[in-house]
Amino acid sequence: MNTLDQIDWEKSDLLPVIIQDSTTLEVLMMAYMNREALELSLSTKIAHYFSRSKQRLWKKGETSGHLQHCERFLLDCDNDTLLIMVRQEGVACHTGRKSCFFTDLASRESISTPQIDTLAAYGIIDELYHTILERKNGDSTSSWTAKLLSKGDNAILKKVVEEAGEFAFAIKDNNEAEIIYECADLVYHVLVALGHKNISPDRIKQELVRRVGTSGIAEKNSRTQ
Repeated sequence: MNTLDQIDWEKSDLLPVIIQDSTTLEVLMMAYMNREALELSLSTKIAHYFSRSKQRLWKKGETSGHLQHCERFLLDCDNDTLLIMVRQEGVACHTGRKSCFFTDLASRESISTPQIDTLAAYGIIDELYHTILERKNGDSTSSWTAKLLSKGDNAILKKVVEEAGEFAFAIKDNNEAEIIYECADLVYHVLVALGHKNISPDRIKQELVRRVGTSGIAEKNSRTQ
Protein backbone atom coordinates (compact mmCIF):
# COMPACT_ATOMS: atom_id res chain seq x y z
CA MET A 1 0.00 0.00 0.00
CA ASN A 2 1.20 3.50 -0.81
CA THR A 3 2.17 5.36 2.38
CA LEU A 4 -0.22 8.21 1.63
CA ASP A 5 -3.10 5.79 1.03
CA GLN A 6 -3.09 4.88 4.72
CA ILE A 7 -4.67 8.27 5.40
CA ASP A 8 -8.46 8.46 5.44
CA TRP A 9 -8.71 11.25 2.86
CA GLU A 10 -12.45 10.66 2.43
CA LYS A 11 -13.16 12.54 5.68
CA SER A 12 -11.35 15.65 4.48
CA ASP A 13 -8.80 16.84 1.93
CA LEU A 14 -6.94 18.45 4.82
CA LEU A 15 -5.24 16.32 7.44
CA PRO A 16 -4.88 17.81 10.97
CA VAL A 17 -1.23 17.61 12.04
CA ILE A 18 0.21 18.04 15.53
CA ILE A 19 3.86 19.07 15.66
CA GLN A 20 6.01 17.99 18.63
CA ASP A 21 9.64 18.73 19.46
CA SER A 22 11.50 15.42 19.23
CA THR A 23 13.90 16.37 22.04
CA THR A 24 11.79 18.20 24.62
CA LEU A 25 8.45 16.60 23.60
CA GLU A 26 6.88 20.06 23.78
CA VAL A 27 3.84 20.49 21.52
CA LEU A 28 4.85 23.26 19.12
CA MET A 29 1.87 23.86 16.86
CA MET A 30 -1.06 22.42 14.98
CA ALA A 31 -1.47 22.76 11.21
CA TYR A 32 -3.00 21.05 8.16
CA MET A 33 -1.55 19.05 5.29
CA ASN A 34 -3.12 18.15 1.99
CA ARG A 35 -1.83 15.15 0.07
CA GLU A 36 0.85 17.18 -1.73
CA ALA A 37 2.14 18.74 1.51
CA LEU A 38 2.44 15.34 3.17
CA GLU A 39 4.17 13.88 0.14
CA LEU A 40 6.72 16.72 0.16
CA SER A 41 7.25 16.40 3.91
CA LEU A 42 7.90 12.67 3.58
CA SER A 43 10.27 13.02 0.64
CA THR A 44 12.25 16.06 1.81
CA LYS A 45 12.00 15.51 5.59
CA ILE A 46 11.20 19.24 5.83
CA ALA A 47 7.69 20.10 7.06
CA HIS A 48 5.31 21.46 4.41
CA TYR A 49 1.71 22.43 5.14
CA PHE A 50 -1.39 23.74 3.42
CA SER A 51 -2.25 27.19 4.75
CA ARG A 52 -5.98 27.80 4.96
CA SER A 53 -5.41 31.54 5.37
CA LYS A 54 -2.96 31.80 2.45
CA GLN A 55 -4.81 29.13 0.45
CA ARG A 56 -1.58 27.58 -0.77
CA LEU A 57 1.13 25.08 0.00
CA TRP A 58 3.90 26.48 2.21
CA LYS A 59 7.18 25.26 3.61
CA LYS A 60 7.45 25.99 7.31
CA GLY A 61 10.20 28.56 7.73
CA GLU A 62 10.18 29.67 4.09
CA THR A 63 10.30 33.32 5.21
CA SER A 64 11.87 33.16 8.66
CA GLY A 65 14.31 30.30 8.06
CA HIS A 66 12.86 28.45 11.05
CA LEU A 67 12.60 25.07 9.37
CA GLN A 68 11.14 21.92 10.87
CA HIS A 69 13.14 18.77 10.19
CA CYS A 70 10.76 15.80 10.30
CA GLU A 71 12.12 12.82 12.22
CA ARG A 72 9.04 10.66 12.71
CA PHE A 73 5.47 10.52 11.36
CA LEU A 74 2.86 8.91 13.64
CA LEU A 75 -0.68 8.18 12.43
CA ASP A 76 -3.56 8.02 14.92
CA CYS A 77 -5.92 5.06 15.35
CA ASP A 78 -8.60 6.57 13.08
CA ASN A 79 -6.12 7.27 10.27
CA ASP A 80 -7.21 10.91 10.10
CA THR A 81 -4.72 12.80 12.29
CA LEU A 82 -0.94 12.92 12.19
CA LEU A 83 1.70 13.57 14.85
CA ILE A 84 5.08 14.65 13.53
CA MET A 85 8.20 14.66 15.68
CA VAL A 86 10.51 17.41 14.47
CA ARG A 87 13.84 19.07 15.12
CA GLN A 88 12.89 22.72 15.22
CA GLU A 89 15.22 25.42 13.95
CA GLY A 90 14.54 28.68 15.77
CA VAL A 91 10.91 28.94 16.88
CA ALA A 92 7.62 27.47 15.66
CA CYS A 93 5.23 30.36 16.32
CA HIS A 94 4.89 33.52 14.21
CA THR A 95 4.77 35.49 17.49
CA GLY A 96 8.43 34.62 18.07
CA ARG A 97 7.70 32.03 20.75
CA LYS A 98 8.96 28.45 20.73
CA SER A 99 5.41 27.05 20.81
CA CYS A 100 2.06 28.36 19.56
CA PHE A 101 0.47 27.27 22.85
CA PHE A 102 1.36 30.07 25.26
CA THR A 103 -1.91 31.64 26.46
CA ASP A 104 -3.57 30.43 29.65
CA LEU A 105 -7.27 29.99 28.83
CA ALA A 106 -8.56 30.98 32.28
CA SER A 107 -6.40 34.04 32.94
CA ARG A 108 -5.69 34.89 29.25
CA GLU A 109 -2.12 35.59 30.36
CA SER A 110 0.92 34.68 28.29
CA ILE A 111 3.11 32.01 29.89
CA SER A 112 6.10 32.67 27.61
CA THR A 113 7.81 35.57 25.88
CA PRO A 114 8.99 36.02 22.28
CA GLN A 115 12.48 34.69 21.58
CA ILE A 116 13.11 36.38 18.21
CA ASP A 117 12.57 39.69 16.44
CA THR A 118 9.45 38.83 14.43
CA LEU A 119 9.62 42.05 12.43
CA ALA A 120 13.02 41.06 11.06
CA ALA A 121 11.86 37.48 10.45
CA TYR A 122 8.56 38.12 8.68
CA GLY A 123 8.47 41.74 7.50
CA ILE A 124 6.22 44.61 8.51
CA ILE A 125 3.12 43.62 6.47
CA ASP A 126 2.86 40.11 7.95
CA GLU A 127 3.81 41.42 11.39
CA LEU A 128 1.10 44.08 11.30
CA TYR A 129 -1.51 41.69 9.88
CA HIS A 130 -0.95 39.14 12.66
CA THR A 131 -1.06 41.90 15.27
CA ILE A 132 -4.43 42.95 13.84
CA LEU A 133 -5.70 39.37 14.11
CA GLU A 134 -4.58 39.22 17.73
CA ARG A 135 -6.52 42.42 18.45
CA LYS A 136 -9.79 40.77 17.39
CA ASN A 137 -10.20 39.45 20.91
CA GLY A 138 -8.47 42.41 22.52
CA ASP A 139 -9.74 45.12 24.86
CA SER A 140 -11.57 47.72 22.75
CA THR A 141 -11.06 50.32 25.49
CA SER A 142 -7.28 50.21 25.19
CA SER A 143 -6.72 49.29 21.52
CA TRP A 144 -7.86 51.35 18.53
CA THR A 145 -7.59 48.27 16.29
CA ALA A 146 -9.76 46.19 18.63
CA LYS A 147 -12.29 49.02 18.86
CA LEU A 148 -12.44 49.40 15.08
CA LEU A 149 -12.81 45.65 14.53
CA SER A 150 -15.60 45.46 17.10
CA LYS A 151 -17.65 48.01 15.13
CA GLY A 152 -17.81 45.84 12.01
CA ASP A 153 -17.94 46.44 8.26
CA ASN A 154 -19.37 49.94 8.10
CA ALA A 155 -16.89 51.54 10.50
CA ILE A 156 -13.92 49.71 8.98
CA LEU A 157 -14.85 50.58 5.40
CA LYS A 158 -15.59 54.19 6.31
CA LYS A 159 -11.99 54.51 7.54
CA VAL A 160 -10.64 52.87 4.37
CA VAL A 161 -12.54 55.39 2.22
CA GLU A 162 -11.43 58.31 4.41
CA GLU A 163 -7.78 57.28 4.29
CA ALA A 164 -7.93 56.68 0.52
CA GLY A 165 -9.27 60.21 0.11
CA GLU A 166 -6.53 61.71 2.28
CA PHE A 167 -3.91 59.77 0.34
CA ALA A 168 -5.35 61.05 -2.95
CA PHE A 169 -5.24 64.66 -1.70
CA ALA A 170 -1.61 64.19 -0.59
CA ILE A 171 -0.74 62.98 -4.09
CA LYS A 172 -2.64 65.95 -5.57
CA ASP A 173 -0.74 68.36 -3.30
CA ASN A 174 2.57 66.75 -4.30
CA ASN A 175 3.63 66.64 -0.64
CA GLU A 176 6.07 63.75 -0.32
CA ALA A 177 6.01 63.52 3.48
CA GLU A 178 2.20 63.56 3.52
CA ILE A 179 2.03 61.01 0.70
CA ILE A 180 4.13 58.57 2.74
CA TYR A 181 2.21 59.25 5.96
CA GLU A 182 -1.23 58.93 4.40
CA CYS A 183 -0.23 55.84 2.41
CA ALA A 184 0.87 54.16 5.66
CA ASP A 185 -2.53 55.02 7.19
CA LEU A 186 -4.30 53.59 4.14
CA VAL A 187 -2.27 50.36 4.16
CA TYR A 188 -2.99 49.87 7.85
CA HIS A 189 -6.75 50.30 7.43
CA VAL A 190 -6.78 48.02 4.36
CA LEU A 191 -5.03 45.37 6.48
CA VAL A 192 -7.67 45.84 9.21
CA ALA A 193 -10.37 45.21 6.58
CA LEU A 194 -8.54 42.11 5.34
CA GLY A 195 -8.08 40.88 8.90
CA HIS A 196 -11.77 41.42 9.58
CA LYS A 197 -12.51 39.04 6.70
CA ASN A 198 -9.59 36.68 7.55
CA ILE A 199 -7.93 37.24 4.19
CA SER A 200 -4.16 36.98 4.45
CA PRO A 201 -2.13 39.63 2.58
CA ASP A 202 -0.26 36.67 1.09
CA ARG A 203 -3.32 36.05 -1.08
CA ILE A 204 -3.07 39.61 -2.41
CA LYS A 205 0.57 38.97 -3.23
CA GLN A 206 -0.46 35.78 -5.05
CA GLU A 207 -3.00 37.72 -7.11
CA LEU A 208 -0.39 40.33 -8.04
CA VAL A 209 2.01 37.56 -9.07
CA ARG A 210 -0.75 36.02 -11.20
CA ARG A 211 -1.15 39.32 -13.03
CA VAL A 212 2.54 39.74 -13.85
CA GLY A 213 2.97 39.60 -17.61
CA THR A 214 -0.75 40.12 -18.22
CA SER A 215 -1.92 43.28 -19.92
CA GLY A 216 -4.00 45.45 -17.61
CA ILE A 217 -6.58 45.86 -20.34
CA ALA A 218 -6.74 42.10 -20.94
CA GLU A 219 -7.07 41.45 -17.19
CA LYS A 220 -9.91 43.94 -16.88
CA ASN A 221 -11.69 42.52 -19.93
CA SER A 222 -11.45 39.00 -18.48
CA ARG A 223 -13.56 40.13 -15.51
CA THR A 224 -16.37 41.43 -17.71
CA GLN A 225 -16.78 38.28 -19.78
